[in-house]
Amino acid sequence: MTLQNNAPAYLTGFGNHFATEAVSGALPVGQNSPQKTPMGLYAEQLSGTAFTAPRAENRRSWLYRLRPSAQHGPYQPFDQGQVRSGPFDETPPNPNRMRWDPLPLATAPTDWVEGLTTYGGNGEPDHGAGSGIHLYVANRSMTDRVFYDADGELLIVPQEGGQRFVTEMGVIDAQPGHIVLIPRGVRFRVEVDGPVRGYVCENYGAPFRLPDLGPIGSNGLANPRDFETPVAWYEDVDRPTQCIQKYGGKLWTTTFDHSPLDVVGWHGNLAPCRYDTARFNTINTVSYDHPDPSIFTVLTSPSDTHGTANIDFVIFPPRWMVAEHTFRPPWFHRNVMSEFMGLVTGAYDAKAGGFAPGGASLHNRMSGHGPDQASYDGAVKAELKPHKVENTLAFMFETRMPIRVTKWAQEAPQMQLDYDDVWSGFTKGQVS
Repeated sequence: MTLQNNAPAYLTGFGNHFATEAVSGALPVGQNSPQKTPMGLYAEQLSGTAFTAPRAENRRSWLYRLRPSAQHGPYQPFDQGQVRSGPFDETPPNPNRMRWDPLPLATAPTDWVEGLTTYGGNGEPDHGAGSGIHLYVANRSMTDRVFYDADGELLIVPQEGGQRFVTEMGVIDAQPGHIVLIPRGVRFRVEVDGPVRGYVCENYGAPFRLPDLGPIGSNGLANPRDFETPVAWYEDVDRPTQCIQKYGGKLWTTTFDHSPLDVVGWHGNLAPCRYDTARFNTINTVSYDHPDPSIFTVLTSPSDTHGTANIDFVIFPPRWMVAEHTFRPPWFHRNVMSEFMGLVTGAYDAKAGGFAPGGASLHNRMSGHGPDQASYDGAVKAELKPHKVENTLAFMFETRMPIRVTKWAQEAPQMQLDYDDVWSGFTKGQVS
């Protein structure tokens, strides 16, 4: 069964318990693992949290597949390429502010796994805390190859080109402006029609969830109904398929004698999904002062410290700016969270140049940063009338731990060695 030329279908909601089957009758009724499953399928539970996690936080799904997923030979080490993982110890801790030009699009034949490049991260997968930050480029589809991550869930931010994520639980089409969330352990391949590029946040910690809204109330920011989970789809292919997994920070490979994307039906609340950031309901100030960036949080991975996230995913989408007597771009700041920023499209309102779509910047814990000279001068002289920020989408992976960069990122030709110069022209304030 193939879905190369058909549009996938979706179920809506975040964290919902869904039930979906590609063939009517594939799901057993009233029992998860009956002695004889319908159609001779094999029942398998995929758990994203500990069995005893509180019910409201428990994530798991039951999959009913053509063959057991255990039906394969031993894994062997696979070429690491530019993929790195925690502990990030290739280079010493570096407090300097960093910025990179976009990673060039692939010219040699490159699929999604081959095009992964790690910028840095923190923590360790084995400890269940921290994150890895990667970019990817690709220009060919994964063929007879699938990938999954045993170390963490993947938050994928496409930046260039259309991409299809064919997962064992359904098919997701994504464009720049979408994000795709793939749970830990879910197998998938990526199909492309041309050059693509994007960002990946690999979350070693608690699964991403919607942030609490507190005084905002019951509505606003990302609405659960706007997250789209694919309906069941399966692939019945009897030919060798390479399966690459990331485990313990390394890549490993084995070969199935069939496609492991063979789940005919599933039910549960652990599943891949996509979200269109254009549906984000931006909350903003209507009096004075620039709000904290936390007001733009789409998803959060909580830590063991209440109110301090393992990772927050924050976006800066098109929005109205109406604050009066206010410096409207982000103010100069130092904070306990470390910030990795990327730009999907357009320009970022705190940087007049040098921060290009597909590029990235890193401001680690307590590193002073803020608008460059041109952005500052423009903001203090601007006529403060209602203004709409349009044709832009920037985002931030914000994490409670410093982000340690890889050797590649520290030595990459894309590194802007003159980044500090953007703050070099400010004059001293006049004190009478």
